[in-house]
Amino acid sequence: MNYNINVTKTDASRLSSVDFDNIPFGRVFSDHMFIADYKDGEWQDFRIVPFGKFEMHPAAMVLHYGQAIFEGMKASKTVDGKAMLFRPEMHAKRINNSAERMCMPAVPEDLFMQALHSLIDLDSDWIPPQAGSALYIRPYMFSMDEFIGVKPSQTYRFCIFTGPVGPYYPKPVSLIAEQKYVRAVKGGTGEAKAAGNYAGSLLPAKIAQEKGYDQVMWMDGKEFKYIQEVGTMNIFFVLDGKVVTPSTDGAILKGITRDSIIKLLTAKGIQVEERPVAIDEIVEAHQAGKLEEVFGSGTAAVVAHVEKIAYKDTEMMLPPMEERKIGAMIKEEIDGLRAGTIEDKNGWVVPVKSTIMENA
Repeated sequence: MNYNINVTKTDASRLSSVDFDNIPFGRVFSDHMFIADYKDGEWQDFRIVPFGKFEMHPAAMVLHYGQAIFEGMKASKTVDGKAMLFRPEMHAKRINNSAERMCMPAVPEDLFMQALHSLIDLDSDWIPPQAGSALYIRPYMFSMDEFIGVKPSQTYRFCIFTGPVGPYYPKPVSLIAEQKYVRAVKGGTGEAKAAGNYAGSLLPAKIAQEKGYDQVMWMDGKEFKYIQEVGTMNIFFVLDGKVVTPSTDGAILKGITRDSIIKLLTAKGIQVEERPVAIDEIVEAHQAGKLEEVFGSGTAAVVAHVEKIAYKDTEMMLPPMEERKIGAMIKEEIDGLRAGTIEDKNGWVVPVKSTIMENA
């Protein structure tokens, strides 16, 4: 289906004020945003407008009861300057999975895709040309009813905005296995990309940083025995040449980068196991000299290497970076797919196409 998206272009682009060689993550925003409103049981009023603030009622239900979900994506340019998206249809499906869990209306996938292509095409000059840089894309939805009462809202807003981000080159991070707080439990909202999940993670992360660690390694909420995620990322272990990652059991986000890594490694003949991963197994592997790599996976970093993990009285140091092969290889592969320097055999890289009619 082709939707009628009304387009109002800005008359004062901020593009010339951006230093693409020095972009702070998450603080620079492009010229336009897409908005759609859900009223009377349907999505309507599709529009691309200049980026700006919303006016919100003090009783807007999202401010009180937290019906809010989001996605994180990137657009990049190939070496010959073409704007590309990476597995966008997976994000369209996942935001609707989140919506279902949070009792929110689904966004038609074809509307999501048309809005995404239209917005990125309009602001394609905001995609940084530098290697490793990208245009970060934030689709999200929140409840809008002006009502104080715990029930699903009847009105919602869906929005997509974007902003350029520079290369993500963090140093390897240190982790502490959390023994008090949990990120999610089976039957909870951990599999949804819900705003409240991230709010609940802030205190444990703050405590971890006060102890001298960069992030939390989340454990299961029943026994604190099985590893779930690291910070806001999925986690992978390389044990004696074999790659292991916790299975998505309803408490773990089904990461799109995670899925890509599993498929790419499997295609290369590298054994990957999706299963429960007990912390005792990791400690034993480290003691036996078989814990070769640990890394997180997500949209922002693709791969974030882990330097050390603290668990109770044990501190496990990982091998030096020059000895690690798999994490670095997979990051190079995904970055190469996005840049068009590696052949895309899976049809994951999608060229941005124009689908809008400009206003007269």
